[in-house]
Amino acid sequence: MSLTPKITPSCIDGILLVDKPLGLSSNAVLQRVKRLLGAKKAGHTGSLDPLATGMLPICFGEATKFSQYLLDADKSYETSGLLGATSSTGDAEGEITSCVELEQLNISHAELMAVLPDFMGDIQQVPPMYSALKHQGTPLYDYARRGEVIPRPARNLHIYELLCRGFDGHTMDLTVTCSKGTYIRSLVESIGESLGVGAYVTKLHRVYTAGFENQPMWSLEALEAETLEARRAHLLPVDYAITQFPRFDLDADTVFALSQGKVIAHAFDAVNSVETSEYIRLYTPESDFFGLGERTPEGDLKVKRLVTQNPR
Repeated sequence: MSLTPKITPSCIDGILLVDKPLGLSSNAVLQRVKRLLGAKKAGHTGSLDPLATGMLPICFGEATKFSQYLLDADKSYETSGLLGATSSTGDAEGEITSCVELEQLNISHAELMAVLPDFMGDIQQVPPMYSALKHQGTPLYDYARRGEVIPRPARNLHIYELLCRGFDGHTMDLTVTCSKGTYIRSLVESIGESLGVGAYVTKLHRVYTAGFENQPMWSLEALEAETLEARRAHLLPVDYAITQFPRFDLDADTVFALSQGKVIAHAFDAVNSVETSEYIRLYTPESDFFGLGERTPEGDLKVKRLVTQNPR
């Protein structure tokens, strides 16, 4: 690993798409990238397990105000699941808890394809015990490590795409595009259970977070090899966190009124493009991102979150 000089932290704003490596926690990646960019404030937008690789959007400065909307975004993954065994964690990091004899593992490609549609569309999923979800302030994985099982209510999810990219009778390679809160480990376990042989995840790669489908990711090694200026040049604008919401351009008087906390009455009477959206991206007359607005049921405009500086 190359040594990087110490950088005095400063205020920077934007979003960096990091290609998370295998074996590191999301927080470990966050801390390294925060140092590499010399940032005072940063946060990631949804943890990936140490086993997982791929896109980890990291928000800096003003972008952290809008990170929740990336947490809520749809995601796409490529995963490999091993049929014929289960593990305590649902992936290769856990202990094997059951195993089918190889000669008894006789799942055909047609059988696998027949059960996949059962996991498409609206489904319910119980979060795994080995997860960061909290019960009475304590992560579930802490209970799991003590051998305790906490009842977890099923959650409503949506699987937009579930494709089989390859199957050799033992390992299934899947592409999954899903709504927020989906645990791929639990999905793979459920497919294995449906086939009557069990399964667990051996590989997991997040291809993209919605809104960044065509954006490049940056590895830690690539960032470490660059200058500070080059690293910061990879930052995407703050408003990329909320591109799913329609844009609304403000005049100078409205910018001033909103900055004073005022509500703009009937702001959307003649703006059909935002009439059905609860949230709206706001921009100044100079096209600077101003923040996130909220449309009330009466058609009024009020502030949800504003940026303290106006990055382009």
